[in-house]
Amino acid sequence: MIILLFFVTHWYLSLFAQTFFLHRYAAHKMFTMSPFMEKFFYWLTFIFQGSSFLSPYAYGVMHRLHHAHADTEEDPHSPSFSKNLLDMMWKTKNYYTNILKKHDNIAAKFKKNVPHWAFMERLGDSWVSRIGWGVLYTLFYIQFATHWWMFLLLPIHFLMGPVHGVIINWYAHKYGYRNFEVDDTARNLLPVDILMMGESYHNNHHKFGGRANFGIKWHEFDPTYSIIKLLNAVKLIKLKPNNDLNYM
Repeated sequence: MIILLFFVTHWYLSLFAQTFFLHRYAAHKMFTMSPFMEKFFYWLTFIFQGSSFLSPYAYGVMHRLHHAHADTEEDPHSPSFSKNLLDMMWKTKNYYTNILKKHDNIAAKFKKNVPHWAFMERLGDSWVSRIGWGVLYTLFYIQFATHWWMFLLLPIHFLMGPVHGVIINWYAHKYGYRNFEVDDTARNLLPVDILMMGESYHNNHHKFGGRANFGIKWHEFDPTYSIIKLLNAVKLIKLKPNNDLNYM
């Protein structure tokens, strides 16, 4: 029971860091926050994602490219231009690394106002940090696992961030339903998103890329948007005006 609780907790905390800070803030700037709060969420992302920490800078730039070139050869991660899921993940990893190491020739417009804290970027991406987090996860399992099969969950802990990414970048471009006709293959993967905190409403997001609420229809509840509204209400962040408009 303790192991399953740990897994679910890590799943949703890591996912929150990705959808709230990396996606909706770093890539899309759907809301603003003070420099102090930006550093605070950098630390939370480092803690929540742990061994699979994703750079807000590299993620933000790469995701902007995804929207600009969705399902074309210039898309950093499109199932339409990958042999299989692992091939797409490998291409994404290489694209991400080139951006992180500044070995790219990406236009400046895609990098404008993307957060970049060099210290945290180096710390989160270091192998000492990644292995250290992995050791902590393993020790926790050694202490509390009651069945051998529980250890099969460890690889997901190690790669939690990329796992979340590939669920949307692969499956939400292949399966699901569409509320809108868009110029790519984006689909809504789940009609009620209790698994991906709103991220699975991918077709909605590709239609309204700057909208903080990814849900559109009555049943498409976006839990991350509820957190955003709360943080905006207590003035820890500032949601951009007219960002909660109803479209259907």
